[in-house]
Amino acid sequence: MPAGTLFIVATPIGNLADLSPRALETLRSVDGICAEDTRHTRQLLSHFGIDRPLLALHEHNEEAMSERIVERINGGDSLALVSDAGTPLVSDPGFRVVRAARAAGLRVSPIPGACAAIAALSVAGLPSDRFTFEGFLPAKSSARRERLGRLASETRTLVFYESSHRIAESLADMCSVFGDDRVAVIARELTKLFETVLDGTLAELQAQVDADPNQRKGEFVVMVQGAGDDEEAQLIEGKRLYALLSEHLPPSTAAKLAAEISGAPRKALYGSRNEKDAEDGE
Repeated sequence: MPAGTLFIVATPIGNLADLSPRALETLRSVDGICAEDTRHTRQLLSHFGIDRPLLALHEHNEEAMSERIVERINGGDSLALVSDAGTPLVSDPGFRVVRAARAAGLRVSPIPGACAAIAALSVAGLPSDRFTFEGFLPAKSSARRERLGRLASETRTLVFYESSHRIAESLADMCSVFGDDRVAVIARELTKLFETVLDGTLAELQAQVDADPNQRKGEFVVMVQGAGDDEEAQLIEGKRLYALLSEHLPPSTAAKLAAEISGAPRKALYGSRNEKDAEDGE
């Protein structure tokens, strides 16, 4: 018996009408559906009158399930892989299964559809010819700021996912690391009843979210404009490195090393720290 196929099926991120006819046909025809949350997926299938066997596939069992799924496909079964919403593997489980299937020489075929990150970029009005997707930031503020610090000099548009209980804190950390004036866009509850897309500086967006409890509900895509030209990016990175190095080295040595690594002017780095120290001493 010839081997089956693993179909990677995108599902709606809110509006059920966004499920494509090809996705519906695939979900109806496969021998089983691997789902992140079988209860959630069963509701989706029920809406469309689909009744197929479900296999739970999540981050805690993906490694073990990969072998079982590969065996089934090798045996002739075709399976679909879905996430709770959007395109599987994008900040969701599944890459281990796809990797195992490809390593076994099996066919893996995408059934394209909704993706929150791409949908948000399409309405943001930010440069989208080059962007970097960072998924969810760390839950703890210290780790989150460290991650953001590494991205401060990135010239591409930054795309993040965020949850309702951390959106305010994440925006505050972005203001602190990227600066209040960095342009950004927040897309909330895309394709759903209360869809909202806000734009402005990070400080303006933080103020809007802090002032309106409704803007702290739902699921978020946060997009931040890149650092700008190469000189600006070098200066941002230089300042970040200088702040770290100056904790352990004399200011002049820290500035020299930070300038060599980042390409930023040494005087601009050394001067920025001296000015800050003077302000702190006032």
